[in-house]
Amino acid sequence: MALSDRKKRILRAIVESYITTAEPVGSKAVSELTGLDVSTATIRNEMADLTEQGYLEQPHTSAGRVPSPAGYRLYVNELMDRQQLTLQETQRINEALDLKMEELDRVIDRAGRVLSQLSDYPVFTMAAAKERLTVKRFDLLMVEDDAFIAVVMTDNSIVKNKLIRMSGQLSEPQLQMLSAVLNSSFTGLSREEMAQALDKLETRTAPGAFQLIALVVEFAIEVLESQGQQKFRTAGITHLLEHPEYRSLDKAKPLMAYLSDEGEGTPLPVALDPGKSMDILIGPENVNDALKDTSVVMASYDIGDNMRGVIGVVGPTRMDYAKVTARLSYFADSLTRMFGKELPSPEDSEE
Repeated sequence: MALSDRKKRILRAIVESYITTAEPVGSKAVSELTGLDVSTATIRNEMADLTEQGYLEQPHTSAGRVPSPAGYRLYVNELMDRQQLTLQETQRINEALDLKMEELDRVIDRAGRVLSQLSDYPVFTMAAAKERLTVKRFDLLMVEDDAFIAVVMTDNSIVKNKLIRMSGQLSEPQLQMLSAVLNSSFTGLSREEMAQALDKLETRTAPGAFQLIALVVEFAIEVLESQGQQKFRTAGITHLLEHPEYRSLDKAKPLMAYLSDEGEGTPLPVALDPGKSMDILIGPENVNDALKDTSVVMASYDIGDNMRGVIGVVGPTRMDYAKVTARLSYFADSLTRMFGKELPSPEDSEE
C-alpha cells in the first residue's frame, strides 16, 4: 500500500535524523524536523503505522523509532534528494581514479633511471597508446546552478574532468538528459567519428542544449588526442660524458640536445617491428643523422589495455651489447609482469 505524503515526510525525517545522530527519533523531534501542522499524538500514530508496515523499528518500549531495512530502501528509492558534489570532492575522486596511471608513469620513470645507472648509458622510455581510443562513459556532475563538471572515461580507463560554466542555469533533470545524449551518441567513437556525429546532431537539437553538448564533446576529443600521443622520457643523458667517444663537448652536445628534445615529438626510432620483443640499431642503421655514430637497443613491454611500451638504451657503437640486452630484456619482462597486476598505492611505495 502506498504511503501518504505525511507518512513519507515523517519517514524521511526519521531516516535523516538517525543517519546524523545514530539515536532513536521521537515524535517531538519529528514534529520539529518536518514542520507538520499536526499534534505530536498524530505523529505518534503515524509512526506506529509505519512500524506496523515494517518501515520503522522500536528498539525499546519507551524509545523513539529507527529505520528498518525496508524504511531505508523506500528512502533510497523515493525520498532522498540527489546531492551535488562540490568541486573539491569531484577533483579528489578523479585524482583517485587517475592514480593507477600516475603510478604507471612513476614506475616507468624509476625503471628508466635505474637502468641508466646500471648501464652507464642514457635510457629512454615510451608508452604507446592504443591505435583507436574511444570514450567509454560520460558523467555530468552539477556543482553550482550555472556550472557542472564533465567527466570523461576512455576505454583504457583514463579519467579526465573539466569544469564547464554556463551563461544561464540548468536543472538536474536537464543535465541528466544531456548526459544520456552523450552516452548514447558519442561513446565508442574515435575523434573523427565524434566530430561527424556532432555535426549531424546540430540540426536536431535545440541551440542551447547543442552548445553544452558541443563543449563536452570538444573536451572529450581533446582528451582522446592527448592520450593518443606517445609519452616519451629520457634519463641519464649526462652518462654520455663518461665515455671516450663523447668527452669532447663538440661531439657530445648535439646528441645530448637531441636526446633532451622531448617536447618536439619522439626523437628516437621507438617502433619495433611486429613480432619483435627486442631490436638493435647500430650506427648508420639509425635513420637520423644525430644517431649515425650511436647504437640504440630497444625492448618492448605490455602495459595492458591494448597498450605497449618501449624501453631503450642509447650509447656508442662500442657498447657492451650482451650486458645491455640482458638487462634490458629483464626490465621489459619485469614491467610486463608488473602491469599485469595492481600497481602499488603511494602509501605502499613509500614504506
